[in-house]
Amino acid sequence: MLDKNEENVEKAVDKVEEVISKTSKDTVEEETVKENVVDETTAAVDEIEKSVAEDAENDSEKEDEVSEVDYTELSLEELVTELNKTISNNPVNKIKRQVDGIKNAFNQQFGALLAEKKAAFLEEGGNSIDFQFSSPIKSEYNKLLSEHKKQRDEFYGDLDKQLKDNLEKRYTVIESLKDLIQNANTATMYKSFKELQDTWRSIGPVSKTKYNDTWKIYHHHVERFYDLLHLSNDFRDLDFKHNLDEKLKIILKAEKLAEVSDINVAFKELQDLHKTWKEDIGPVSQEMREVVWQKFSAVTKVIHDKRHEHFREMRSKYQEIIDKKLEIVAQINAYDTSKNSSHNDWQRSIKDIEALRQQYFNEGKLPYSKSEDIWQKFKGATKKFNSEKNVFYKQEKGGQQDNLKKKIALIELAESLKESEDWEVATNTLKKVQADWKEIGHVPRKFSDDIWKRFKAACNHYFDRFHQQKNAVSKEQQEIVDAKKSFLEALKEVTDSTKESVLEAISKWSDLGVLPRNVRHLEGKFNKQVDRMLDGLSLDKKEISMLKFTTLVDGLAVNNDVRKLDYEQMFVRKKIDEVVKEMQQLENNLGFFSNAKADNPLVVNVRNRVEEFKVDLTIWKEKLSYIKKLDY
Repeated sequence: MLDKNEENVEKAVDKVEEVISKTSKDTVEEETVKENVVDETTAAVDEIEKSVAEDAENDSEKEDEVSEVDYTELSLEELVTELNKTISNNPVNKIKRQVDGIKNAFNQQFGALLAEKKAAFLEEGGNSIDFQFSSPIKSEYNKLLSEHKKQRDEFYGDLDKQLKDNLEKRYTVIESLKDLIQNANTATMYKSFKELQDTWRSIGPVSKTKYNDTWKIYHHHVERFYDLLHLSNDFRDLDFKHNLDEKLKIILKAEKLAEVSDINVAFKELQDLHKTWKEDIGPVSQEMREVVWQKFSAVTKVIHDKRHEHFREMRSKYQEIIDKKLEIVAQINAYDTSKNSSHNDWQRSIKDIEALRQQYFNEGKLPYSKSEDIWQKFKGATKKFNSEKNVFYKQEKGGQQDNLKKKIALIELAESLKESEDWEVATNTLKKVQADWKEIGHVPRKFSDDIWKRFKAACNHYFDRFHQQKNAVSKEQQEIVDAKKSFLEALKEVTDSTKESVLEAISKWSDLGVLPRNVRHLEGKFNKQVDRMLDGLSLDKKEISMLKFTTLVDGLAVNNDVRKLDYEQMFVRKKIDEVVKEMQQLENNLGFFSNAKADNPLVVNVRNRVEEFKVDLTIWKEKLSYIKKLDY
């Protein structure tokens, strides 16, 4: 049985006030310790216990960290898609901010659309009372919101029921514990007590307004149980020792948290330590209870004070962040789009505004009370830019339809020519068609890929046929190829040659006919054989050089290879310029030897080189004269 004092304590505990003032987590982070609180350590512990109580209820309701999205930039269709994705891919209790953002943007846009449709209806002579407007996208939006509301109501209904059920279970454990103390059976009470502890720990969260009260009542009776456990001192002392060890470990962890630089991380982990202290660890011996609790409370106050100092510093920085964000808003508002006249101009502007948007977000976060006004100004500035952009693209859309018609006409022309065998006319026409295609501007995106594939397929089909026929070898051309290959093999066997035999070989090669384009590499092989035969003759340098050159360019002329003939002429002109410059340099050098004797070795060497260059110049000029006379 309980003595009189214990009964009085019991009554006092049962009368603990049940309602604790509701304080949101953000408010807790902002508030400072009230001046009229005498015991600052108690205030620090009270604050952490309030936050633990809130977390006990709200663990399942915390929203995940998400990046801010400017939903005002999305179209109605994109907003509905985003809403569907948000509802489908996230728990219903973690998306309030996203859903509210989508709702605000959708209602604003749809309201503007509704006003536009109504104005058009009235302008056409309609009566305001008769105006009706239905939209499939609005119907889909309403359906998604209705489903979300239903899911949300079901979730919070279930949550409320679960919290109440858990509270009743806690009360039941407390009553069972009280009954265990009052009707103690020394043989079984310790085992029964352990079972009640396990049951308490297995119970889920309760309302934050009830959490601390129920825990205090429960903890009070746990301490009473240990104080009255006279007949099983061994069990009691072992438990006390174990609990003391565990609480000392928690104090050590808390002391280390006081050194953690990220105060938010430290505070969150301190909450977990307080919850473990209260929920998972039983009491210690009476003489140690106040000692360990004061020690834990003291380190709690250290972290609490650091956290409040952190928020005081943050508040001093808020104005700096606000000023920077407002400066960015001003830049967006002042951004000049009046000179934008093309898609590329607007794409550059979009990149500029996106850079400013990112800079806005990177400047730092603000508490809701300070950020909402600035956020609305930011959205207003971006909305102004987006409105100007949308006006341009609405007008551009009409131009893109005209471009689409022009490109389809070019496709039809290209497709009509892709089987043509009038090679010259078709080739010139298709080249012009390709040039015209590049001059036409953008078309609507949904048609862009398809029409490009059609156009490319038609052009490729024609030019593949064109190159195939160009490279095709007829029976007569194949006979020329075979004859020239045989002649080349015969030339390789010639060891003794004369000028006349070389000229005869050149003449015969020409008489055999013109090679098809795809085997013109044989011309190069023939020229190498001519070079080999000439190198064995006792002809002067000029004659050999001219024979090689005329053989080369005559072959190019026969094949009508204009590009290579132009290249040869350019090469000859370049060599003439180089020789002239070399001669001028050498003649200038002779000026330095004006007083030297004529037989001076250096002077003789320079004069000899000048003469050699004069011979080379004569040859190159003759080559130029020869190639200029060719009719190509």
